[in-house]
Amino acid sequence: MDATELLIAVGVLGLGTFGFRFAGPALRNRVHLSARAERLMTLAAVVLLAALVATSALIEGHDYAGFARPAGVLVGGVLAWRKAPFVLVVLAAAATAALVRLAGIP
Repeated sequence: MDATELLIAVGVLGLGTFGFRFAGPALRNRVHLSARAERLMTLAAVVLLAALVATSALIEGHDYAGFARPAGVLVGGVLAWRKAPFVLVVLAAAATAALVRLAGIP
């Protein structure tokens, strides 16, 4: 892929993103979804976010990331669930992963 193709791809992606962002508020009053469809879309967003967290925590490249990263994510997730301040969540997750790695566990 050369620079021109890359710029075209970035431009098309930017226009598509803008189109989706514009379409939401513009069509909100014209499209009516059932309560079940709205509930399914809410669940789909949660499932998508959970899948992203799981793959980011467990996989590095094509291999298993080790035990330190999932342990940090678990600690951060529990603190976020308990509504701890964001800075504390991030620091506790990083400290947990660092301590597990310091203990020799990858």
